[in-house]
Amino acid sequence: MAYMAKTLTLATLMVVGLTGCDNNQSVSTDARVATAGSSTDTSTTPTTEGAAASATSGTLDKIKESGTIVVGFRDSSIPFSYIADDPNQPLGYAHDLEMKVVDAVKTKLNMPDLKVRYNLITSQTRIPLVQNGTIDFECGSTTNNEERQKQVAFSTGFFEIGTRLLTKKDSGINDFPDLKGRTLVTTAGTTSERYIRKYNEDNSLNANIISAKDHGEAFLMLENGRADAFMMDDVLLAGEQAKSAHPEEWHIVGTPQSFEIYGCMMRKDDPQFKEIVDGALKSVYASGEINDIYNKWFMNPIPPKNVNMNFAMSDNLKALIANPHDGAQPIAATAP
Repeated sequence: MAYMAKTLTLATLMVVGLTGCDNNQSVSTDARVATAGSSTDTSTTPTTEGAAASATSGTLDKIKESGTIVVGFRDSSIPFSYIADDPNQPLGYAHDLEMKVVDAVKTKLNMPDLKVRYNLITSQTRIPLVQNGTIDFECGSTTNNEERQKQVAFSTGFFEIGTRLLTKKDSGINDFPDLKGRTLVTTAGTTSERYIRKYNEDNSLNANIISAKDHGEAFLMLENGRADAFMMDDVLLAGEQAKSAHPEEWHIVGTPQSFEIYGCMMRKDDPQFKEIVDGALKSVYASGEINDIYNKWFMNPIPPKNVNMNFAMSDNLKALIANPHDGAQPIAATAP
C-alpha cells in the first residue's frame, strides 16, 4: 500500500544468488534487498543492463532473453507474502497466486525450466522496482488506486480489505475518535499512513503518529507499549495478531476508514504481459481453486506459529471473484 510522494531514483540491489529446487524448477532467492527510503537503505546507481532494457522492451521479451522471471516478495505481509521458517522461500496467499502467474508465463513462452528469482520489496520500494525493471511483477498487499495507476499497471483484484485498528483489549480504544491524545503506529509509505495523518489534522486529535518501516516493526512498537494502536488493513492486522505471543490480548476495532482492493503490480503499457497475469488469476477463480487457496491461508493454521486466523471470506471478496476486474475500489462498499 505504498504511497510514493515523489519519483525515486533507480536502485540496484545487493544480492546473493542462492539456488534451490521447487517443483523441479531452478529458483534463486535474493538476499535482503535495498529498501529505498528506509533506515537500511543501500541503494546504488544501477549497473545492470536488464533494468534499463526493461523500460524499452516488453516483459515477456525480457524474461525470454534472460531465461529468468524476477518476482517481488514481501517478508512480513502475513498471510499474503512473507518469510517464515526458510529465509530463502517466501510463502502466502498472494505468493501462491504469484506462482500461478509464473506457471502461465512458462506455458506462454514454452519454457518449463524458466528460472525464478525472488527479490525482496517493501512498501516504499515496490513501485520504483517495478518501474525500473528490477522486478517483473509482484503480488503481495498492494492497493490498486487511481494515483498508482498513473505509475504502474494492476491485475484483476485478488483481495479486498477495510482499514481499521489493532489494539489491546484494555486500551480503551474502540474507534478512531478514541485516538485523541494517544500514540498510533502505522507502516511508512502506505495509504493508511497518508489517511491517518490527514484524519488526525482534520479532527484535531493531537495524536502522536509513528511510521514504522514495515508491518512487523509496527506491531513490535505496539507490543512493546510504544504505541497504543496500529492502523492498517484489517487482514494484515489479523496476521500480526495471529503471530503474536498472546493473540487473545488483542482485538481489531474501529469503523473501516476505507475499502481497498489488492492487485498484482506490473509495468504500464505492456498489455501482453498483463493479459497473462489476468488470465492466470481468472482461471484460478473460474475453477474454484481460489477457495482452496483462501482456506489454506485464512481458515487453517499457518506458519510460523501454526495459528488459525479464522478470517472468513467477505461478501465483497466473493463478489470480486465472481466478477473480476482491475479497477480501483469504488467509493461505496459493503463492509466485510
